[in-house]
Amino acid sequence: MDRAPFVFLVALVFSSCGSSNRLVVGSKNFTEQVLLGEIVAQHLERRLGQPVDRKLNLGGTLLAHEALVAGQLDLYPEYTGTALTAVLKLPVDSDSARVLDRVRSEYRARWGLEWLAPLGFNNTFAMVVRGAKLKTLSEAARRKEGWALGVGYEFLQRPDGLPGLQEVYKLPLKEQPKSMDLGLLYRALEQNQVDMIAANATDGLISAMNLHVLRDDKGYFPPYDAAVVVRAASLKARPGLRAALQELEGKFSDETMRKLNYQVDGERRPAREVAAKFLAKELSAVSGQR
Repeated sequence: MDRAPFVFLVALVFSSCGSSNRLVVGSKNFTEQVLLGEIVAQHLERRLGQPVDRKLNLGGTLLAHEALVAGQLDLYPEYTGTALTAVLKLPVDSDSARVLDRVRSEYRARWGLEWLAPLGFNNTFAMVVRGAKLKTLSEAARRKEGWALGVGYEFLQRPDGLPGLQEVYKLPLKEQPKSMDLGLLYRALEQNQVDMIAANATDGLISAMNLHVLRDDKGYFPPYDAAVVVRAASLKARPGLRAALQELEGKFSDETMRKLNYQVDGERRPAREVAAKFLAKELSAVSGQR
């Protein structure tokens, strides 16, 4: 894809940002990303003792990445599998450590960006259905009546998305997949507009709605370990930034992230409130609340 439209869009999005010297934390445009961005921003404000600008809910992967490369963001949370396939356009790999090493070295060499250690959870893609009669994607591929599939916009095009999934599993589809905003997928499933969705493993609504994740029994999806990606220049210019970010490493299990997401999506609580409660409870020792 041509970089020029994205560079222009990044400039347009941030044209009113001003010349503030504050740290800028970004995120992509779904609940988990906004929540992680808010947690990181609040944590940095407490540890560094200065306000942090938030550019959350920006858009998809490429917009957030281009904003970081252009210096309009200092950092944002990303996923190793997404970086490997959607950004770097490299082949899918199922080894978590190898993927992180490859992504880390490529980002450093190409753009001067640093991948910190993972936050602790793997938010892989999850093919979600109602009921639990089927256990695996291979079983779903043998369904005679076919599937009405709902997907996010990126999933249609990504090399680790629908095209590759269909090469491996050949899921029978009743019609063309319905693409929609990620936040609408569960509503569409609940209202029987679709009967399978391409969601995320840490979505809080999976457990709350008694839905079932089909096991990727052929190991198609790569690891999607979440980590903070930060400009090397920002780390160099701001003493204490790296140490503060490292305090978040390994603090989020899959279950922890699922519960946090549900507090926003299921209980309709503001992300800022959920982030503050998480930091107060889980990270009080490192966030200055002793």
